[in-house]
Amino acid sequence: MKGIVVNEFGGPEVLEHVEMQIPKIKKNEVLIEVIHTSVNYADIKNRSGRKWKGSMPFVPGLDAAGKVVEVGEKVQQFRPGDRVICFPRLGSYAEYAVANEKLTFSIPEQLDFTSAAACPTVGFLSYHLLKSIARINDGDSVLIHAAAGGVGNTAVQLAKIFGAGSVIGTVSREEKRQVVKEAGADHVIGYENFADRVKEITEGKGVDIVLDSVSGRIFEESLDCLSHFGRLVHFGNTSGSTGTVEAKQLHASCRSVLGFSLGTTRKERPEMLQDTAAGVLQYMTTGQLDIKVGKKLPLRHAREAHQLMESRKSVGKIILEVN
Repeated sequence: MKGIVVNEFGGPEVLEHVEMQIPKIKKNEVLIEVIHTSVNYADIKNRSGRKWKGSMPFVPGLDAAGKVVEVGEKVQQFRPGDRVICFPRLGSYAEYAVANEKLTFSIPEQLDFTSAAACPTVGFLSYHLLKSIARINDGDSVLIHAAAGGVGNTAVQLAKIFGAGSVIGTVSREEKRQVVKEAGADHVIGYENFADRVKEITEGKGVDIVLDSVSGRIFEESLDCLSHFGRLVHFGNTSGSTGTVEAKQLHASCRSVLGFSLGTTRKERPEMLQDTAAGVLQYMTTGQLDIKVGKKLPLRHAREAHQLMESRKSVGKIILEVN
């Protein structure tokens, strides 16, 4: 089969399109012919060496959409021919991928492979952040950073679906504002002095929920515009820097700082994603949730896909067409 491998850490140029062996499945796994896979920021971090802790070489990719071609002897839910999305064990930038049965989910007939491939990481992450971690309530105000990206755009939509009273999205470029407005945001603002702007919008109260994947200064300033009893959920550090919090910022105000990693959840508590998958796929099937696809490229153009994501000029998901 053809696939993309990383033999050494570096820029997009280290992504090599090569011939490789079809992976073998274990008793509780399925072999999937990958139709489409998506590009996620974690792929960038793994390729560059900022996150990857496994052996070399490796196949990048967190999620995939495709067809089951073989099942392990202990697998009960799937059969060859089933249309599925999954979180593979050995990466997804390849013509075939293997995934644990608990991390494989059926695609409803109404969804095409492009829409399905766009949803596993950004859809599951956004849903879980808002529903399970931030515990969103009707009428809550929500601040979503990087709102034009895959997770941000999806989170804006889901926040409105879950009954948010007001959704504020931050963007790094003026040209990204419109896509965030189209997703349902009530206000779209830049990062400069955003805490003051949030306080102005909320009449001094601050927001009930902040979703932060940037960290650093953005994390620290987000605390300044978090309401009493508010929840700040930290789930990434695309800025490359860390943010700090002082205990005195929390106890009297009853505010919470929460962390979440979809990777840790997949590894240690995959069963938690069953309800998440059902919710995301239901909203996509009914058309309430539309995960935007900004660009589709063939697998052999993975370097270009990574360059586009790192340029921060992309809007929505980047999909790699495999088969």
